[in-house]
Parts: sequence; C-alpha cells; structure tokens
Amino acid sequence: MTTISLRIPKNYHQRLDEVSSKQGISINQLITNAIGEKLSALDTEDYIQMRANRASRHDFDEVMSKVKSVNPDKRDTLS
Repeated sequence: MTTISLRIPKNYHQRLDEVSSKQGISINQLITNAIGEKLSALDTEDYIQMRANRASRHDFDEVMSKVKSVNPDKRDTLS
C-alpha cells in the first residue's frame, strides 16, 4: 500500500465526508473505490476500442446474412 498526500478543494472534502458517512466507510475507502471504478472504466474503454479496431464490416455482414428475415413480435414494435 502506498500513502499519498492529496490537495482537494474544501467543498470536495466536505462532500466526501458526507458520502463516506452515509455509506458507512472511511473517506480513504471511498476515494480508493472511486479510483478503482475510474480505472476500470478506462480499461473497459480501451478494451472496447481494441475490439472495435479488430472488427470487420465484411464479417458482420456475413453473420447478419444468416439471420432469417422475419417480422418482429408485435411486443417488439413501436406504437
């Protein structure tokens, strides 16, 4: 575990105190969770971009050509 010194606006600290108290966790745990969530979101964005870069319109069209052409169930249509 690493310790860092962090300067944040007073209103952020007040809000962190309110939210962490409401959640029943420490400010440290709240910030650690928030960092984890942000890193996960960024990793997911990178992963999706990597997969998109590998995509092929030809392969997509080939797969979609195998889908039967049928009318949607009436519950799946807009009024």
